[in-house]
Amino acid sequence: MIKPRTPPGVMELLPREQIAFQRMLDTVRRNYERFGFLPVETPVFELSEVLLTKSGGETERQVYFAQSTGALEKGGEGLPEMALRFDLTVPLARYVAEHEHELAFPFRRFQIQRVYRGERAQRGRFREFYQCDIDVIGKDELSVRFDAEIIAVIHSVFSELGIGAFTVQFNNRKLMRGFFEAQGVVDAEQQALVLREVDKLDKRGADYVRETLTGEGFNLPAEGVAKILEFVEVRSKSHDDALSILDKLVAQHANASLVEGANELREVLTLVKALGVPEGAYCLNLSIARGLDYYTGTVYETQLDDYPQIGSICSGGRYENLASHYTKSKLPGVGISIGMTRLFWQLREAGLISGIDESSVQAMVALMDEARMADSLDIARRLRAGGINTEVQMEPKKIGKQFQYASRAGIRFVVLCGDDEAARGVVAVKDLVREQQFEVKRDELASTLKVELEQARALAGR
Repeated sequence: MIKPRTPPGVMELLPREQIAFQRMLDTVRRNYERFGFLPVETPVFELSEVLLTKSGGETERQVYFAQSTGALEKGGEGLPEMALRFDLTVPLARYVAEHEHELAFPFRRFQIQRVYRGERAQRGRFREFYQCDIDVIGKDELSVRFDAEIIAVIHSVFSELGIGAFTVQFNNRKLMRGFFEAQGVVDAEQQALVLREVDKLDKRGADYVRETLTGEGFNLPAEGVAKILEFVEVRSKSHDDALSILDKLVAQHANASLVEGANELREVLTLVKALGVPEGAYCLNLSIARGLDYYTGTVYETQLDDYPQIGSICSGGRYENLASHYTKSKLPGVGISIGMTRLFWQLREAGLISGIDESSVQAMVALMDEARMADSLDIARRLRAGGINTEVQMEPKKIGKQFQYASRAGIRFVVLCGDDEAARGVVAVKDLVREQQFEVKRDELASTLKVELEQARALAGR
């Protein structure tokens, strides 16, 4: 007999945890839709030649290939025809290039789907995981104003998720490149390499970055590296402080790239305030670089204030040309991604998931006696029509066992109707949360339970 076990690197949840996870996905989707983003789904696998155009290196070593048994039997040289998507950005690039003439630009899309990577098996890292992405794609150009709107979306999503205080931290790659240029790092390729090392600050520390940048391969002067490390330590303390930081940088290093990046950040800051995002929820963080080379302007990372060890819970940025491998059209864009599987796992480990004890079933109609089966089904039908998710016990059992079942399943209300209740036109309701029992008129049952549930949500802040 084969031992049942899940493969490493997947998150498989019990029903009530799955309900809590699904509620988080629903919250993200609801907020994306609220800001006018349109849903897109792409196939779980893409043609290998399409998927691997921009990867190479580490990414290509993490790709899962998909091959039918028939193709395996035929053999053949080269890579398999299909590969599982490793993110949602490459499929988006293919999608926009393929449907370019059918889409309205700027194209605002959200996508919530699983992706697959051959990650090394370790705690909290997943080979199959949900990503929740939004992107705004322009044709030929895209205003930096959309960069500000992205921050408002992030704030809306995490405010409604209710997982604690958070800060959206952002920066601009042009500003960073301009500052590096002022320190003598002029070559674009070397700037990209320096950016990649700076992005390791949180994980490796300042000493590691200093040794790397002054050591073999970079050989940057110690004075210049010291200025770079001082630069990336800068964090704004308020909206006005962020503007003051930008003014000082422009006054000290007035090269074209730095000035352009500073001007873009000023506009983002002005619009973020106009969008109603509280000052305490965002800040300028000059260490935010994002390791991926295709980011060209604004870059974002979001952290929980009380749990910085969790790392970034939402990240992304601006890129100049999304689909250059698939079309001659210039398609600039800006977007962010939430790795929801890893985030849920981390929040659960930290005890920050609310409602994990609740079932999506809100009421259960007990079966007191075989003769009352039809009556129980009628009560359940009325509850469902009134908007209450309801289960019916299909076989009569001792009432204690029925209560025990409801409690273990996380069902709050148990509805009972025996001969006495039926004769009086009422039902008895056992509230397993409050450990109270009350009677209510049969015709008022659904509305009464609805009020109870709404009150519970209000008290829980949901």
